[in-house]
Amino acid sequence: MKIHDFNERLKDSILIADGAMGSMLHEAVGPQRCFDELNSTEPEAVFRVHQAYIEAGAQIIETNTFGANRFKLAPHGLADETTRFNSRGVKIAREARESAAREVLIAGSIGPLGLGVQSRHPSPDEILDIFHEQAQALEERGVDLYCLETFSNLDELLLAIDAVRSFSGLPIIAQLTYSEEGITHGDVRPRDAAARLKDKNVQVIGANCTLGPQALLPILQEIAAVDGVRVSAMPNAGFPKREGDRIVYPKSSPEYFALFAREAVALGVRILGGCCGTTPAHIQAMAEAVRSLRPAKRAAASASVEVVIAETPAAARTAQREPESKLWKKLRAGEFVISVEIDPPKGVSLDRVFEQVDRIMACGRVDAIDINSGTMARVGMDALMTAAALEARGVETIPHLTTRDFNIIGLQAVLLGAWTVGGVRNVLAITGDPPSVGDYPETSGVYEVDAVGLVSVLSRLNQGRDWSGKTLGGSTNFTIGVALNPVAEDLDHEIERFQAKIEAGAHFAMTQPIFDPAHWHAFLKRLGRKPPIPILVGLWPLNSYKQALRLNNEVPGIVIPQSVLKSLETAGADARACGFQMAREMLAWSRSELAGAYLIAPFKRYEEILEVL
Repeated sequence: MKIHDFNERLKDSILIADGAMGSMLHEAVGPQRCFDELNSTEPEAVFRVHQAYIEAGAQIIETNTFGANRFKLAPHGLADETTRFNSRGVKIAREARESAAREVLIAGSIGPLGLGVQSRHPSPDEILDIFHEQAQALEERGVDLYCLETFSNLDELLLAIDAVRSFSGLPIIAQLTYSEEGITHGDVRPRDAAARLKDKNVQVIGANCTLGPQALLPILQEIAAVDGVRVSAMPNAGFPKREGDRIVYPKSSPEYFALFAREAVALGVRILGGCCGTTPAHIQAMAEAVRSLRPAKRAAASASVEVVIAETPAAARTAQREPESKLWKKLRAGEFVISVEIDPPKGVSLDRVFEQVDRIMACGRVDAIDINSGTMARVGMDALMTAAALEARGVETIPHLTTRDFNIIGLQAVLLGAWTVGGVRNVLAITGDPPSVGDYPETSGVYEVDAVGLVSVLSRLNQGRDWSGKTLGGSTNFTIGVALNPVAEDLDHEIERFQAKIEAGAHFAMTQPIFDPAHWHAFLKRLGRKPPIPILVGLWPLNSYKQALRLNNEVPGIVIPQSVLKSLETAGADARACGFQMAREMLAWSRSELAGAYLIAPFKRYEEILEVL
C-alpha cells in the first residue's frame, strides 16, 4: 500500500485493528517457548486467530511475528529461522484475508529486541541489521504496512524506523508503551516522543500495551495535541496476574472497550485495536461503537475523560554524584586499600563470621571485607544481608551481587534495601556461576542481564532512576565494582567487556587471583594503556602443591604458572610456607603498581590472612 493511499484512508475513517495474538494462542495451544515458531508448527491455530478478528470487524490484522527477529530467536536456537518465521507469518495472514468477505490490510508486526533484559547489547549498526532483516522478510512476502509496537525505548524505535525506511516505502505505525506515570523509558513523555517521531516519515504514532483503556486516555491526548500527528491506540485488557503457570488478564467487558473507543475517537485517535488480554469480543465492541463516528480533527478535552498526568518536577531528578564510601575516598586519594574475602555462612548463625572478621579488622591493616555471593552456585546466606549485619558492626563491606538469582525487579529491590536499611555503600557486580555447577543443577538461572547490565542498574539507581527510567524520589550512591580476569583465555573479549563495564558506570575493578606479576604486565600490554579505574588485585596464599594443581586445572579463570607449581612441588612439606611467602611478595609488588589488593583465605581460615599481612 502506498503511503498516500493510507493517509487518504485515514482522513475520514477510523480503522479497527485486531487484538492480542499471544494470549489468544496461549489459550489455544498452551505455553510455548516462542509463539513466532507457531507459524511453522501450528499454522492453523494462527489462522483461526486471524479469522476470528476479521469476523469481529478488524480491518487491519497483524502478523504473528512480534518477536521474530534474530536477536530474540537466538536464545531458542532459532536465529536462522528468522526469514522463514516472518514469511510464514505473512502467508498465514494472507490466507485469512483471502477468506474474508471484505478488504483487510496486513500489518507486519515488529517488536523490540528486549535490550533492557538481555545480557548482550548489540551496537546501533547491529540493531539496524536485525530490524532490516525482519522487515525485509515481511515486505517480500506481501505486507501492506508495518506496525512497530510495544517499544519502551524511543531510541530503539527510531533505529527500527530507520531500518525499515532504508528500503521500504510502506506506511508505518509506530507505537511506544508507557507507564502509569505517563512516561516511557528514560522519562520521555508522550508529547516529546511524538514530536521526535513526527519527523521520521511515520504515518501513525500511538501507544499500546502495559496500560488498560482508561489509563491510556491521558497518553493519547498528549500525543494527539502534537500538530499533524495521526494517533493509534491498542490498550491491554488491564493488569495481568499469575495463576499457576499462566498469566491471566482481567475480564474487561466489551462494553468497557466500547466506551473507551468513543472517548479515544473524541481525542483524535484514527486506529483502534487491542493488546495483551483482548479478544475478538473487545474488537467487535469497538468496531460497533465507532461505526458511525468520524475522527476528531484535533484533540478535545472531553468532560467524561480525566486527562491529568502529574508532571515529574525537574527538582526531583537527582544528578549523579561522587560515591561516598570510605573505600572510594581512599581509592580517590591514592591510598592502597586491602580487602579480605569471606563466604557467607551456610546456616543461620553469623557468630563465627563475626568472630573471624573481628580478628581480621583488629590488625588495623584491612579496609573492607568483600563477601562472596553463592560461589559455585551453592546455597548460603545472602551476601547483601551478611554485609548489612557487618555494616551494623562498623565494618565496611563489598558484597558481591550476581544476576543469576534475581530478575531486574528483584535486583533493584534488594539494592534499594541494602542501601537504605543495610547501610551498604559498595557492591561488586558479577554475572555469577551457573546453577549447573552447584547443588541444584535442575534449577535455572535468571540472567536477565549480565554484569554489564547490573552496572547499568546500579548507575541508574545512583542517578535516582530505576531501570525503566522512573524517578525514585531520591538516589543511592553506590561505589560500583566489577570483576576483571587478566588471565582470560580470550583477552580481547575480556578487555571489550571491561571497557563496557567502565562505560556503564563502574568505579573500580577486582581481578581474578593472579600468581605472577608477569600476568598483569601481559594484560596491560594487550590493554595498551593504564586502566582508567582503580584495580584491586586478587591474591590467594597457596597451601600445597595439590591445592595449586587442582585450582589450575579445575577452577575456571585461575591460571597458576608452572614456575609456581614447581616451587610448591619442590618445597614438599614446606609448601604452605612457600605459598604464603609468594603471597607476601605479590602483596609487596602490588603496592607499587595497583590501587589495592584483596586476599582470599585458604579453606576459609580467615585468620591465616594475618600471616600475609
